[in-house]
Amino acid sequence: MPFADLNQLRTFVVLYELRSLTAAAERLHVTQPTVSYTLRSLRQRFSDDLFHRHGHVMVPTPRAQQLFGPIHEALAQIDATVTAPEAFDASSFEGELSLALTSIGEQTFLPPIMPLLEREAPRLHLKVERLDADQVEEGLLRGTVDLAVTVSLVDSQRLWRTPIRSVEYVALASNDHPLPPTADDMFTGRRFVRVSARGGHVYPLQAMIERGLLPQVTLTVEEYATVPAVLETTDLVVLLPRHVAEVFCGWFPRLRIAELPWPATSTPVSIYSRTEAGLSPAQRWFRELVFTAVAAGEYRDR
Repeated sequence: MPFADLNQLRTFVVLYELRSLTAAAERLHVTQPTVSYTLRSLRQRFSDDLFHRHGHVMVPTPRAQQLFGPIHEALAQIDATVTAPEAFDASSFEGELSLALTSIGEQTFLPPIMPLLEREAPRLHLKVERLDADQVEEGLLRGTVDLAVTVSLVDSQRLWRTPIRSVEYVALASNDHPLPPTADDMFTGRRFVRVSARGGHVYPLQAMIERGLLPQVTLTVEEYATVPAVLETTDLVVLLPRHVAEVFCGWFPRLRIAELPWPATSTPVSIYSRTEAGLSPAQRWFRELVFTAVAAGEYRDR
């Protein structure tokens, strides 16, 4: 493809990210008819519609989804090669950055992140987005989020990943209804709360299935946020990550952690971003700040 067609490819990437002809035109500082004309040229070149209009949204075709990653990566590498490195001054940055977290990620990671942001970038607006585990890659590649922190293992060469802390699971119950000493029969007769695995924590459900505990589930919820208050007033039990249980115990002193009678670890929590070539100076700085704030133990020495 001739060098002059790089602008067409850039239009494709922006349209894929924004899903709107109007928004793409505004981003590219051109008219909407120009974007429409470029899209027609791209459709002819790739022999595919690339986008279908669904209401006000331009939905990419499977062919467009296949093309986006390689084209975005190639443009990012070209930009990095021909553009001088840009210094980033966090103290004067007044823009917005977005961070994808689960509900328990908000409770666990925002407390150490926010003091660093307040000190280093007091004018920055942090927007926290809620993403299901299977949407992490799409959100990062489209640019709807700048960074994601999740226990889900996203195996993609199009993303940068670094682990930040191991995940060990424990049981949590009320002091008024304590669990017996750790043993294979410690959950006999106990009722459970099951939390949706949309956030990536699939281990608790797998463990309950493998140990025959699923019939003892009497409450299923979407988020962990309401669980500690429920536990404090009932005899229910929940399986959850240790670092989250410790946060809950700090908020609700009547809760007690119990060790599980079997090995209970999963893949570590990791930070995800676009690959190095696809990051802006602000995103690169933000990634380093989040790592500094939340990395634990041996993961700090990367």
